[in-house]
Amino acid sequence: MLPYMLMWSVPVMGFVASLLAGMATGVGALPVLFCRDLSPRIQDIMMGFGAGVMLAATSFSLIIPATEYAGGGFSGALTVAFGMLLGALFLYLSDRFSPHEHFIKGPEGANIKNLKRIWLFIIAITIHNFPEGLSVGVFFL
Repeated sequence: MLPYMLMWSVPVMGFVASLLAGMATGVGALPVLFCRDLSPRIQDIMMGFGAGVMLAATSFSLIIPATEYAGGGFSGALTVAFGMLLGALFLYLSDRFSPHEHFIKGPEGANIKNLKRIWLFIIAITIHNFPEGLSVGVFFL
């Protein structure tokens, strides 16, 4: 089956990879559906675990290979740092101009009154998944 998959076009492989990544997100959320009440300590442990995995993935799967792909050395690091700054700017502008809700501060952003909570969730997931889809797409270039 693998040799057949290698004959797929790049857009099809990118789409399948993105689909698998999205399905993995759903599978990762499944254990929470079976828990009724989680103590704050368990929630903190789960959030810390997720943050650790994301930081490790960022470092080992994105930053280091990107630096090597950009030629290594100072110029490669500078190229990656510039990309990271663009990503940080994207997150800042997304936070500033898209409606969202904080646990402590409450609603924030543009035109928050017209949106229901489910749309806030959909917008947040979309903004979160955009860079992931971008990295999957870049992988297939």
